[in-house]
Amino acid sequence: MANDRRLKVLSAIVTDYVRTREPVGSKALVERYRLGVSPATIRNDMAALEDEGYIHQPHTSAGRVPTQKGYRRFVDEVARIKPLSAPERAAITALLSGAVDLEQVVARTVRALAQLTGQLAVVEYPSLRYAALQHLELVALGPERILLVIITDTGRVDQRTVTLRTRTAAGNRRDGGFDVTDVVDPLVLERLRTRLNGALVGNRAADVGPILAALAEQATADERHLLDAVADELIDALRPDAEERLVVAGTANLARSTPDFSSLGPLLDAIEEQVVLLRLFTADDSPTGENRMRVSIGSENNDDALAEASVVTTTYGPGSGEAVAHLGVIGPTRMDYPATMTAVRAVARYLSRFLSPPET
Repeated sequence: MANDRRLKVLSAIVTDYVRTREPVGSKALVERYRLGVSPATIRNDMAALEDEGYIHQPHTSAGRVPTQKGYRRFVDEVARIKPLSAPERAAITALLSGAVDLEQVVARTVRALAQLTGQLAVVEYPSLRYAALQHLELVALGPERILLVIITDTGRVDQRTVTLRTRTAAGNRRDGGFDVTDVVDPLVLERLRTRLNGALVGNRAADVGPILAALAEQATADERHLLDAVADELIDALRPDAEERLVVAGTANLARSTPDFSSLGPLLDAIEEQVVLLRLFTADDSPTGENRMRVSIGSENNDDALAEASVVTTTYGPGSGEAVAHLGVIGPTRMDYPATMTAVRAVARYLSRFLSPPET
């Protein structure tokens, strides 16, 4: 019972400090929270919490503030994701409604998340390596160049220019051959487009390589060099280390929290480089691809630039439990964790709903 009571005291301290930004004393706890015990008991509980490293006293005459360890226990044992209020739901709907493609919905999502949480928001575009191919388009750009358009089931579109290679053919060169460059034949290009779509649509990136190899063995002579050039670009686009794209909004929110960050400059540099953000997103990726909430606090971020920050992330994707990308927020450790977790989860669900195929 003493542990349960101290957990309530810790929760009250975290809640009050997040709201007021002022150290919390026992008198404030008695006046603002119905803890059901005497002021003396609260003071004893605060002393015990301080001895255990959950709170500390910044000044001799001041109240207590949560430590990183205190925030961690609060998130693990107290913070609960609460339902969105009606105004919050209306705000998300208003911000995300009307988006017609992935570019628009991602841009609106990151703005909505920054607005709802008052933090810096980050949304990752769905990765090509996790998506299934929905359509491939081949468009002749000239006698020796093709535009390859890759469309996935998440709505992501990637474009690559394919330049046909020079090859050696039988002829009168000193070594018995001569260099030729294949010219795009519209009929062959159309035939190849049909074959590629028939074989690849619905398959994941990891399955594309073997399928293309099988197609190459069956290809006619006039298709083979064209197929080889297209296959190389397609595999490159879907490779596991292909560049990921991040969209950021709400940087000004961090600036407004400057008193909580003694190293705002390095943090902004890390955000601009985006490498740190990608590392945060993929730190504990589950092989099952399940959607999940993750909260990392202070030094748990394993980066000096984020030593005074908290990061709340989750995944999103089409279908139930299918994760293809991440989104989240970065803010001070003095964060309203329940409200932030609620907003992150809700926005991820709205984004997943956009990516999900329509019900039939």
